[in-house]
Amino acid sequence: MSTITRRGVAARYSEASVFNGVVYLAGMVPEGPATDIRGQTHDVLAQIDAHLAALGSDKTRLLRVQIYLADIADIGAMNEVWDAWVAPGHAPPRATVQAPLADPAWKIEVVATAAQR
Repeated sequence: MSTITRRGVAARYSEASVFNGVVYLAGMVPEGPATDIRGQTHDVLAQIDAHLAALGSDKTRLLRVQIYLADIADIGAMNEVWDAWVAPGHAPPRATVQAPLADPAWKIEVVATAAQR
């Protein structure tokens, strides 16, 4: 039987889990003080980097990414930050949609799945 490893376990959800060499990240939302989409995107992508590193993966191993924007008009600015972050030649399959987010201060939430090394 394969083991499931969880990271950042809270009452309602875990920040990440690993099963059969695949890392599943919960929706990463801004934790820092940034209020604009660029700053919030940097914050979220840094969290993804940290979680992946802690779980034996990195952004070159991303299998799929889902991006939720509170306002789809922010996609251009978000893409500028994304394009600078994503590893050349390793852009994962990605969906980006507009959706109301749980906190009105959040402009972005990102869900990612990656393979471990």
